[in-house]
Amino acid sequence: MAIPTLGEAGNLPTLLERLTSTLDPLHLAFELIVVDDDSRDGTEQIVQAAAQHDPRIRLLVRKGVRGLAGAVTYGWQHSDAAILGVMDADLQHPPELLPDLWRAIQMGADLAIASRYAPRGNRPNWNRFRHLISHLAIWTTWPLQRTGIRVHDPMSGFFLVRREVITGLDLQPQGFKILLEILVRGNVHAVKEVPFTFGHREAGRSKAGLRVGLQYLALLVRLWKRRSVAH
Repeated sequence: MAIPTLGEAGNLPTLLERLTSTLDPLHLAFELIVVDDDSRDGTEQIVQAAAQHDPRIRLLVRKGVRGLAGAVTYGWQHSDAAILGVMDADLQHPPELLPDLWRAIQMGADLAIASRYAPRGNRPNWNRFRHLISHLAIWTTWPLQRTGIRVHDPMSGFFLVRREVITGLDLQPQGFKILLEILVRGNVHAVKEVPFTFGHREAGRSKAGLRVGLQYLALLVRLWKRRSVAH
């Protein structure tokens, strides 16, 4: 499980405790890889202290580069796991959903997505503007998504995926929306969406902003170009 961080030190102790408490009963061989973009906020010390007590927790620090998608792929490159995962560190993604995502993979899904928009999913803390922007972003993905594996929440940042789905892909390192590229370009045959309620940020601040929006538009352009070449 890759956990990209930038200024999330205030959330990490709780997150790591909840993750290990949730995953231990599953009796899995797992690792939690915190990929920090040189936050210098105490993240390194927190993760290193946790790793001393639990070797399944690891820290990777990237210097001179930023970007959630790049941090995620960097973490995956430093793991030999057959099942890869990602979640945010801000506690808006509930670790307690992981057993349901894992069961979906065990039942044959190539990709198990924690979905805010699947039936029974919810975003109770969003204002109207954020709802509008999110719906527009999802609407723009509809023509790109492949028939038969279209999902309600292609913008989710919380999912599990089989490694063979992304083998050989040069995933875009910039931006926040790595799932969309996997859905469009990956070797995906079966997808399961697991509904969840998007939670409160406990500490730190959101990274969303104009730059993130521009990076998302760049990803859409890239995917459309690849689609045009393929056809």
